[in-house]
Amino acid sequence: MKVGLATCNLNQWSLDFEGNTARIIESIEIAKSRGARYRLGPELEISGYSCEDHFLELDTLRHSWESLARILKGGHTDGILCDIGMPVMHKNVRYNCRVFVLNGEILLIRPKMILASDGNYREHRWFAAWTHGWTTEPYTLPREIRELMGKRKVPIGIAAIATGDTLLAAETCEELFVPMSPHIHFGNAGVEIIGNGSGSHHELRKLDTRIALIRNASAKNGGVYLYANQQGCDGGRLYFDGCALIAQNGDILAQGTQFSLRDVEVVTATVDLHAVRSYRGAKASRAVQASHTKPLLQIDIDFDVGIAGGKEGRRGARSSLPIEPYTHEPEEEIAYGPACWLWDYLRRSGAAGYFIPLSGGADSGAVATLVGSMCQLVAKAIREKDAAVTRDVSRWLADNETPDVFSDPCILANRLLYTCYIGTENSSRETRQRAKQLAEQIGSDHLDINMDGLVNALQSLFTRITHRKPRFKVEGGSYQENQALQNIQARLRMVLSYLFAQMLPWVRNRDGTLLVLGTGNVDEALRGYLTKYDCSSGDINPIGGISKHDLRRFLKWAAYHLGYPALGEIVEAPPTAELEPITETYTQTDEDDMGMTYAELSRFGQLRKMEQCGPVSMFEKLVHEWDHLPPREVAEKVKHFFRCYAINRHKMTTLTPSYHAESYSPDDNRFDLRQFLYNTRWTWQFRRMDAYVKKLEAEV
Repeated sequence: MKVGLATCNLNQWSLDFEGNTARIIESIEIAKSRGARYRLGPELEISGYSCEDHFLELDTLRHSWESLARILKGGHTDGILCDIGMPVMHKNVRYNCRVFVLNGEILLIRPKMILASDGNYREHRWFAAWTHGWTTEPYTLPREIRELMGKRKVPIGIAAIATGDTLLAAETCEELFVPMSPHIHFGNAGVEIIGNGSGSHHELRKLDTRIALIRNASAKNGGVYLYANQQGCDGGRLYFDGCALIAQNGDILAQGTQFSLRDVEVVTATVDLHAVRSYRGAKASRAVQASHTKPLLQIDIDFDVGIAGGKEGRRGARSSLPIEPYTHEPEEEIAYGPACWLWDYLRRSGAAGYFIPLSGGADSGAVATLVGSMCQLVAKAIREKDAAVTRDVSRWLADNETPDVFSDPCILANRLLYTCYIGTENSSRETRQRAKQLAEQIGSDHLDINMDGLVNALQSLFTRITHRKPRFKVEGGSYQENQALQNIQARLRMVLSYLFAQMLPWVRNRDGTLLVLGTGNVDEALRGYLTKYDCSSGDINPIGGISKHDLRRFLKWAAYHLGYPALGEIVEAPPTAELEPITETYTQTDEDDMGMTYAELSRFGQLRKMEQCGPVSMFEKLVHEWDHLPPREVAEKVKHFFRCYAINRHKMTTLTPSYHAESYSPDDNRFDLRQFLYNTRWTWQFRRMDAYVKKLEAEV
């Protein structure tokens, strides 16, 4: 028996009920046009996933019901079973729910049983998990829905939808990732089609895990598993990376895109339920477990999801064949994920474009490259006649121009990307030239300025007031003097960036203001190797969650694949802040300044966040992992990291909101919930570490 199924990626926006409802309706209509009889949507698709504390407002719940009423009134669910995600309050408790609707009527409200509350997720702050077991109870509908349906109550809880030809049930996001997933019980209870509406964000190298879990969910017990996801920036630092999937008996039958500018993407497949039944029937051990499974409550409906006989011609509908799922290399993930996020942020914020203080180094070069990648994606969408993208770019058009002019990404970049090399006497000709070459290859509107006059004015002001003249280290100055003189330059670059970002559109006779892009990577943020409120500050930061190691690999990839050869020279140059005078015997480099390599710093970050290591446990791991170093040297490296981390932790409270891509991000109050005032001496911890070092040295 053949069944037509549809799932989707939707680019929803938190609290954009008008747009969210329209995109849901569009996805339903596309699914119907392709012959699907069941349509699955993402988690909390009506409200948007990232409403966060807006979920505490009754308005959010009210508008969600109003949106659902519009969908039901319009006849969009006629002839198709729809699984829609939205927040619901039952007995004064908020739940994250799936709502099954058909022919304008609500059949079941299915609350989430297992909430996501680690890393970026705080669902327990806004929702309660359903703890009433595999059962349902009556839910009293809002007045508008009661009047629309002519029904006062519907069931809320855990149940299957029993059509005339199969059983369907729902999971929600996190429920797939836990050991005792509901799909195990559903499959043993006879459910053949399971839908998972998800709100899963992009993180480097994460998609493999998701695909493996979906394959396993449909392989171990047999059956069909559909996965829907949000796609895009829905209002925060996360990018939801789509990749809707349909799997059957361990095989992937259909896959959506992971990075796309499309607002609505529908993925369909035709599955054969006889193949599910045959697969399950052949597993005797599964049959033993299934025969002992407690029955699952069923909502009986007079509806078949199967394709009517003869509808697809004499031979009937053709079953979808297995495909090999596609995953991007990390370099591609960096190229496309932040680029799509930047496009959503730009078009939805209403800003005139982006401004980047382009230093000629790897970090600012990577940020500019990501905007270039964004322009290439937008230009490609215009060439493909994407209506939504074409509409969005229209505000950058000059008189008598058509959107086709932006099929050239360099022309588009020249309208919405402004770059500026902000040099001093400590800047080199090489970095100035690299910045200019990269700007030309991307197509940005580029400036080259010198701010020595501003720096000298501040130094003169300080000297006039204090009668002391600070000197750089190479001139015999102290550490305090050296840092202060560097910080003057760094902070002035931030001030100038915001001045030019606000005024350059006016200079070019254009409306609006530019968003300043931050240019600090995750490793430097973790170490605190940045000046508070310097040019690492900005409105948003597309590389703030990406390691230096991954950025360097990305730049090498982008030099060839994105067509920016200037990146080849940039990536080979030693990273340097260029804030101190260069002499015959001294050249400033980042790794020398930090007292550790970027590779070491990445490892510290992974152990601190992903493996939850304090100073002693980090040393215990690294003393064996870095066995090429004596224990005392490993201990000194760990101590140096934690001293620097503690001293600079306060800087994390002012980090520019960054695209989240790395699981050891130190992004304060959003991802990394640690205090910012530390005892920087770590007396107890370091004493324990010293004792361990002596013990190891005595054993040699």
